[in-house]
Amino acid sequence: MSDHREPELPFEPSPDSPPEANPSVDQPADQAGFADLKPGPGHPLAADVVAEDPAQEDTDGADPAAPGGLDEPDEPAGPDGPDGPDDGGPGDGAEEPAGDDDRMGLLDHLGELRSVMIHSSLAALAATILCWFWSADLLDVMILPIRDQGVYFNAPNEAFLTRLKLSAVVGLFVVAPFIFFRIYGFILPGLYRRERKVVTPLLVATTALFYTGVAFAFLVVIPQVMTFLLSFGTEVMEPLIGVGAYFSFVTRLCLAFGLVFELPLLVFFLSVIGVVNPRMLLRTWRFAIIIIALVSALLTPPDVISQLMMAGPVIVLYIGSVLVSILATSRQRKRDEDDRD
Repeated sequence: MSDHREPELPFEPSPDSPPEANPSVDQPADQAGFADLKPGPGHPLAADVVAEDPAQEDTDGADPAAPGGLDEPDEPAGPDGPDGPDDGGPGDGAEEPAGDDDRMGLLDHLGELRSVMIHSSLAALAATILCWFWSADLLDVMILPIRDQGVYFNAPNEAFLTRLKLSAVVGLFVVAPFIFFRIYGFILPGLYRRERKVVTPLLVATTALFYTGVAFAFLVVIPQVMTFLLSFGTEVMEPLIGVGAYFSFVTRLCLAFGLVFELPLLVFFLSVIGVVNPRMLLRTWRFAIIIIALVSALLTPPDVISQLMMAGPVIVLYIGSVLVSILATSRQRKRDEDDRD
């Protein structure tokens, strides 16, 4: 009988060690390497495999969206934030004030306002002093409509006070453009560029219309009104006009006409902000005439001539205001269409 022995192993396996897997012995040939395959993402054992993966353990705590466990660099935050420009900010082309007025504090604004007031007061004072030297000639110009009747003063200081007040009014009338310019310079830094284009012509138009109204009142209205009022005298009732009362009459009438001649600018402003429109102005013309008649009665002496001479030009200005409103409304509509496009 032949002696059959088992081949000797180079080492004795431990009884506690698991048997070494030999794919060529333990597994069929068609399933070799099957144990090394990993389950798919939806398999219940996928979580266990991921937990046992050493590459996954090395990248534990890293951002899942960053490959290789490297953190992506933070997106630099610009002036408008990482999400893009905010609505209404400089990022969307919003217009900024033309000047650096937003850098000025309250005390700076008050200081600038005080400077404007001081300069305006000094200019008016200097003009008053200069006009005082020609106050006699100015008084002669003022009494031209009643030169034949003449004027009188009833108090010892009435002539002096009248000449002083006349010098102050004419001086203020002369330096009014400078005062308007200083006020405009104060508010200019806080305006946008588009507002500058509107305010500058308005300032010129305001001054021109006020001067036109004053000139119309002094050259046209006052002579006619004085002729009409003095015609009521008789042989036993002659006029004795005090210089103080006449000065107040002329000043009040010139100021009233200067203000009512600003009507087109008022209508233009109301049309720009959308309060009125040409259709409404044309539809309410009857009420407008009544209001004009009432305002003329309040601003003029209680006589028909002065009231009619104020109401007539104001009605003409009202018609011109309708045209101005049509122009302002059409320009505003065109601007809105351009912004919409």
